Amino acid sequence: MAILLGTMLIHGMQPGPMLIKDHPDLFWGAVTSMYIGNGMLLVLNLPLIGLWVKILKIPYRFLFPLILFFCLVGAYSLNNNPAEMVIMLMFGVVGYFLRKFNYPLAPAILALVLGPMLEKSLRQSLLMSSGSGWTFLTRPISLAMVLVSVALLLSSVMPAMKRKREDLAKASDED
Repeated sequence: MAILLGTMLIHGMQPGPMLIKDHPDLFWGAVTSMYIGNGMLLVLNLPLIGLWVKILKIPYRFLFPLILFFCLVGAYSLNNNPAEMVIMLMFGVVGYFLRKFNYPLAPAILALVLGPMLEKSLRQSLLMSSGSGWTFLTRPISLAMVLVSVALLLSSVMPAMKRKREDLAKASDED
């Protein structure tokens, strides 16, 4: 959904109820493609269900290298650039650590999609204010957004700090 939202914003389309009126070709094209996709899935998956079950029985130690190989071939074949294979592997390692430490991936995807637009807007704001960051604290709406952001950041950090303080207090009590 984040990718779809970002794509629409990049192409100058305003998501919302007026999307159907302003861009009916896009809306009905998406609806039609969903119907066609569901029909194709039905036609392909019903006869091939036995094959999918057999693929699930392949041990992970054989399946993982095959998946990695196909991903590397796909990354290389887009632009015939070996650097893109390295980038794919780096993002795979980052994704592994994000999953290992229970970080949600949806905000990361949202940041990748909306990040360039945020940077453009920040650059415009700084140009209008002659490079002064104080403009974000002097306007009521931007000040409210900054305060909400700080409050959300503190609300996610405070429980960890409280636990650490309690652990230190228990450790000093035991001594």
